[in-house]
Amino acid sequence: MLRQYELVERVKTYDPDADEALLNRAYVFTMQAHGAQKRASGDPYFSHPIEVAGILTELRMDDETICTALLHDTIEDTVATPEEIEKRFGPNVARLVDGVTKLSKIEAQSVTERAAENLRKFLLAMSDDIRVLLVKLADRLHNMRTLHFIANEDKRRRIARETMDIYAPLAERIGMYEFMREMQTLAFRELEPEAYESITKRLEQLHVEGGDLVAKIGSGIMLQLSRAGIKVEVSGREKHPYSIWRKMQERHVSFEQLSDIMAFRAIVQTEEDCYKALGIIHRKWPMVPGRFKDYISTPKRNGYRSLHTSVIHSEKMRIEVQIRTEDMHEEAEFGLAAHWAYKRANSTVQPDHQVGWIRDLVEILDHADTAEEILEHTRMAMYQDRIFAFTPKGELIQLPKGATPVDFAYAVHTSLGDQTIGAKVNRRVVPLRTTIENGDQVQILKSKARQPQPEWLSFVVTGKARAAVRRFVRHKERDEMVALGKQILDDLISRLTAQLGPEAVDNAVKRLNLTDRETLLEAIGRRAFTDKEVMEALMPGSTTTPGDKPHTEQQRVISIRGLTPGVAFRLAECCHPVPGDRIVGLSRINEGITVHNIDCPCLADGVDADWLDLSWGDRSEGGVARLQVTVKNEPGSLAIMAGIFGTHGANILNLNLANRDRAFHEFVVDLEVSDLAHQTRIIAALRAADAVVLAERLYPSGEHIPSGINPAPEALAIPGAAH
Repeated sequence: MLRQYELVERVKTYDPDADEALLNRAYVFTMQAHGAQKRASGDPYFSHPIEVAGILTELRMDDETICTALLHDTIEDTVATPEEIEKRFGPNVARLVDGVTKLSKIEAQSVTERAAENLRKFLLAMSDDIRVLLVKLADRLHNMRTLHFIANEDKRRRIARETMDIYAPLAERIGMYEFMREMQTLAFRELEPEAYESITKRLEQLHVEGGDLVAKIGSGIMLQLSRAGIKVEVSGREKHPYSIWRKMQERHVSFEQLSDIMAFRAIVQTEEDCYKALGIIHRKWPMVPGRFKDYISTPKRNGYRSLHTSVIHSEKMRIEVQIRTEDMHEEAEFGLAAHWAYKRANSTVQPDHQVGWIRDLVEILDHADTAEEILEHTRMAMYQDRIFAFTPKGELIQLPKGATPVDFAYAVHTSLGDQTIGAKVNRRVVPLRTTIENGDQVQILKSKARQPQPEWLSFVVTGKARAAVRRFVRHKERDEMVALGKQILDDLISRLTAQLGPEAVDNAVKRLNLTDRETLLEAIGRRAFTDKEVMEALMPGSTTTPGDKPHTEQQRVISIRGLTPGVAFRLAECCHPVPGDRIVGLSRINEGITVHNIDCPCLADGVDADWLDLSWGDRSEGGVARLQVTVKNEPGSLAIMAGIFGTHGANILNLNLANRDRAFHEFVVDLEVSDLAHQTRIIAALRAADAVVLAERLYPSGEHIPSGINPAPEALAIPGAAH
């Protein structure tokens, strides 16, 4: 711990005009105010503010800032009052102390709220004076240095996570990279102790195996630049453990596969020397493509300037080299602190590059309503691709941009997402497709009777939400197909010539290379097998009679009057003509003849074809009817529809779920019907059922068109005429 005279001497070395009496009063006041208070380490509590002040002397801060560091915990942890601070040390110091004082009356709030309130306090103060932020960062840095003395592991991890998420990024944002690196290293050691220890041991092994490789490479760089007449200082270091671990995670590589764990800094006299040194280094060692950055001509938003490059060194390893002037280095190490020397202590002018991002944060703070919103928004000033929303209890939920309340619900818990029926955003009921904004408080309304809805897939954006909804939809579709398959199977069994034995269905499962009965029912419902294939699997030989010729497709007898026997034709699937329909043929060169229903909308496109007046032959036995059927979304509706088809002797060739929502399911069904009258009776029966909302013939277009040959009198059975 710095003694009183040591602290004053440090300040006087860079600021001879500093108010020595002010510093002495502050030092004595903090010792008296904290008295016998102890820290977790057992040290007197006043050692903490004194060490924070010592950290700030390394930044050459003015006497008011050092005084603020000494006093920053007195209002919170002692009987001192803001009025007393102002009376003893003046309004400037009182304002700064108030800016960094932690709120002491929020112990009952959550960790998230407490962190947010602290951010609100010092960031609002920072808008008036950046020194508040510098004191706060130094305070956090010293707390991290002594974190290991805290016995409670959960508390240590909370502080480390808060440091990693809030304070290290803030230090980086204002260009204080040394603060950032040390905070990250200390937090990483607490959050990932095994990874930290492993990387540290690997680095120690490199020292043993390669000797002082950093010094060797650094000397080589300095020699090359000195020979070219450049006055330079070269220093090198291994990258800190957290930086190495992050690269391993991002690149999915092991420690041994990393080739750029060493970084070197060349400090030259002028900006011209920077570019000259860069050319010498690139001529000496091969440059790594894509790794050169010119932050001198294009500085970072926080004002950082330097040349960065990576080269393949003669030691057969990749190294990073940073080239900058002394002024650039000062700014790179201490960021805004380098622009706030004691000469600026009483100035209201701040560096241009700091004003922009501070103004952004201040604007966020001015429009924020809650503590949680502060925390979320200040994070978003650094991480633009994410949003943060809050539960009613203050828990922070991170989501991608464009997320909705359904995404939020699934992020909290899968069961909550499944049971979502509505949402309130900022206490106002909103549609579930509403986009959540930064800082929104989201309350999910739920019901145990609720299930995921397929239409959610049109607006959810998180992988977890999409996967959960798709999984439910697949399971529900499977249940529906199983129910339909059970109806069809019962119908097929009733057609068999003999009663089945108890193991017939299990044997059919094996013959069709399936796994179980439920899979069989689903396959039947999806029409993965023809009726004949299922019946043959249930009772081999049940669909053939003596003298039948083996065939693999169902056959349908079709004859068309008006066509020469043997002439090829196609039944148009845009209208699915069936016996009884008035039909017409369209003949085009090289396309043959297409048979349409006289009411088919596609006939309007037949102006370039020859029209043929056709009719059904006497021996035409059935056709394919395509129906659109809309049923209520309730248990048993699908079975009722299938039962009507079975009752009327109509075989289902294909069934597709065309659309679904909360109230209704819309199906497109291809049926084998004997003629138009048969089709009409089925539609009438469907419309009579309470479960059916709509039933009508459908004229879709653009699908596969079955083909046939107009039969000669002696050859009427046409394989492949059916779909």
